[in-house]
Amino acid sequence: MDKKENFLRNQFAWTISKKLLFLILEDKVSDIFVCELVWERLFYTKQTSLNKWKSTAFTPLYWSEKFVEAPQIISERPASIHLTRSIPKDHKQGLKEFLNFKGYKINELYPRRTRRATAVNWLIYWAIESRYTIDETNYLPKLSSPPSDPVKGHYGDPDIK
Repeated sequence: MDKKENFLRNQFAWTISKKLLFLILEDKVSDIFVCELVWERLFYTKQTSLNKWKSTAFTPLYWSEKFVEAPQIISERPASIHLTRSIPKDHKQGLKEFLNFKGYKINELYPRRTRRATAVNWLIYWAIESRYTIDETNYLPKLSSPPSDPVKGHYGDPDIK
């Protein structure tokens, strides 16, 4: 097994399941948690002493050249745009095709929600490209109720920019 395969096998704090992807879309986990799911799969590693995530030799150049430190994908528009652009055209319909997600109603559309949907779509794309099996359900993080103010997000999430 090469270093990258070993890194892949031991890297992820949480497995991805359809249930988890729906919980993200339903806003029942924090934006920070969603970012960490993506960061791990982009091979950023947590520098515990600095409380920051840094790129590694395995982080795709497309990401590490623009973001040496893992970007706030949900709260920062440039990072969200970068994530959107990193999904190839033939994978843009992952929410609909893989999850049968019907989308949000007009009154439910906020930058946070659309960025979370982008993150879920990227995770689906990543799983397909990595030949990672997404189970129906698996271990789940501690869930929370959707935030009372969906524009701002969960307590402790970075402000939306």
